[in-house]
Parts: sequence; C-alpha cells; structure tokens
Amino acid sequence: MTRIYFDNNATTPVAPEVRAAILPYLTDNFGNPSSAHREGELARAGVDEARAQVAGLLNVAPARITFTSGGSEANNLAIFSAACSYPAKKHLIAAKVEHASVLAPLKFLAAHGYEVTLLAVEADGGLDLDRLRAAIRPDTALVSLMGANNETGVLWPLAAIGAICRERGVLCHSDVVQLLGKESIDAAALPVDYLSMAAHKLHGPKGVGALYSARRAPLTSLIHGASQENGHRAGTENTPGVAGFGMACELAATHLAESGGQIATLRDRLEAGILAAAPAALIMGKTQPRLANTVNVCFQHCSSAGLVQELDTRGIAVSGHSACHSGDLDPSHVLSAMGVPETHLHGSLRISLSRYSTEAEVERFLAVLPEIVGKISRNFAE
Repeated sequence: MTRIYFDNNATTPVAPEVRAAILPYLTDNFGNPSSAHREGELARAGVDEARAQVAGLLNVAPARITFTSGGSEANNLAIFSAACSYPAKKHLIAAKVEHASVLAPLKFLAAHGYEVTLLAVEADGGLDLDRLRAAIRPDTALVSLMGANNETGVLWPLAAIGAICRERGVLCHSDVVQLLGKESIDAAALPVDYLSMAAHKLHGPKGVGALYSARRAPLTSLIHGASQENGHRAGTENTPGVAGFGMACELAATHLAESGGQIATLRDRLEAGILAAAPAALIMGKTQPRLANTVNVCFQHCSSAGLVQELDTRGIAVSGHSACHSGDLDPSHVLSAMGVPETHLHGSLRISLSRYSTEAEVERFLAVLPEIVGKISRNFAE
C-alpha cells in the first residue's frame, strides 16, 4: 500500500529538481566556496546563484540574504541581533503561539534581565493589533510575530504589524518558515526588518535556511570565526544545501499561483468530510485567513497520539501538533492559548498538504477516518 504523507508542515519531500540541483555539489563541484581556485569558484558560483534565487522569491536584493542552518538559527539570529544592538532596550514582544525557536531565546533573555511580553490571541487564532500597540514601550527592542502559524495555518497581517512597529521606531521580525512558498511575500514592500526561512518546508533539503535583513536592520553574528556570509555567520557554507534551497525557491515561485487554488480545494474537501464524519469536531482558525494547505482539527473526547498512531498503521502520516513537540504528551501550547475546551484539547490533528497531494489521497483519508475516530473516542472514555 502506498503511504500518504499529510505532514508537510513538519517537513516536505525533496523535489526531484532540487535533488538534481544538489548533486553537482556532492560530486564535481565539491570545492570550498571561500577558496580562490577553480573548484572554489564553482562552489561560490552555486552559493551566489542560490542567494539570488532565495532573494527573488522575496523580491529583495541578494545581499539582504544570510544563509543559516535552518529556521531556528534564523529566528535566534534576528532576536539576538536586536538585543545586542540595543543593549539599553530590555523589552521584547512576541505572541504566546510562536514557534519554540522564538519562545526559547526569549525565555533565555528573560533570565538575563529582559522583560518579555507574550501577546494573547483570539479564540480563532487572530491577533488584536490594538493589543500590540498597547504593548510597545520606549524600551522595546523587537517585536517578533509569525507570518503563518505552523499548527493552525492562521495568517497574520505582516504589513499592518510592520507599520505599527515603524511608527513606534521598533524593529520587527517575522518567522515566515511556514509562509514561504505558500503565499506571495514582497519583502521589499513590507515594513519588516527580519524574515526567517527554512528550506525543508518548501521541498528543499533539511539543515539550511536563511534570514532576510532589511538595510536598516542590525546583524550580530551568533557564530564567530571567519568572514563567511559577509561576516554575519562564520563557517563554510553548506553548498549542497544552499543550492537545493535556491532551486526550491525558484520552483515555489513557479508553482505559487497554480498550486494555491488546487491545495485549497483539497483542504476544503478534507474539512467538509471531517465534519460529516465527526460533527462535534472543531476546525481551528476557520474564520481567519489561513494557509491553503493546513487543517487543524480537534476531535471531541479523543487522544491525539491515538489518532496519529491509528492513521499511521493505515499508511497515513499526520501529526498531533508541531513536529518539535511530537513526542510531548502535553496539549499544544498554540491550542491552549486559543482557549480550546478541555473536551477537545487532547484530540488535535494537524493535516498539512503540499502541491504533490491528490484528491485520491484525501478520499482515502476520509474513508478510514470515521472508524478511527470512533475507536479512539471509545478508548478515551474507558
């Protein structure tokens, strides 16, 4: 039986074109991009091309892109750059539903003399911009608010968020790891200072990401050594990964318009089928603008772990919540922040599609779902 992969917000399968772009840098073009000889020049050309491809997806100059080991490092780089550049400003703002790679560095800074404000969200996952305005203070160094939630797919208005920050003279960072390649991002037109990205969320390889920084945004290196990445990140570049990231961005730009509508149609069919099978289920963020590929559903009186396991035995991969907490028995911090009732909080599933997902896969999922939900709810009640 062919397996169905519906966990694309955790990671995506590497596109064939991306694999082809990577291969030369694992074979003939193996040189160090910092070397002055022919082998080094070929590797450097690959890094330069990839930087232009990533920048092209954001409509920015290639010089504004710094390659990292992934989205987590990019988030840390933005947060610590702001903190280090304005040491007199000891206040930071984020939201309760941010990714762990934003919340953890903020927690670290809070233990070292910073005050962190975590904004509450609405029951539908929306963000109250008046709450943001009220939270900004003269000593606020950075506002960090994600572009798209990794669990619910809820989109936040980055242009409006950035405009508020610019009005108040505060740096603005957004984790757009889930947004990149799914929605158009014109960073040149956004009043946002930092954008964090990861290749493996848009059919690129793992272990590579990037940080966009606006011209006015300070960058303070987290990794000290030589002067790679214009002095912003020491260490020999992951040339194969970088090349793959570049190609993934080029492909995403090509497929952006056509795949969005196709994926949204599949998502809507999924949600209708889920509610037909389990009318008491809650679709999270349904009234908010959302990513076309993401369904977050909470089943009544169910176990998230049990649902994931039963689906896996039937050849279908989904997740309970964020991949970085997949082994965590506690309920999702995102759903807790949204005030999901206790009757549904432990029965969440995140179903995330890609441009490779098909209608047949959706129908197979819906065919097995009623039996699984019935079994898990009975076990949950015992």
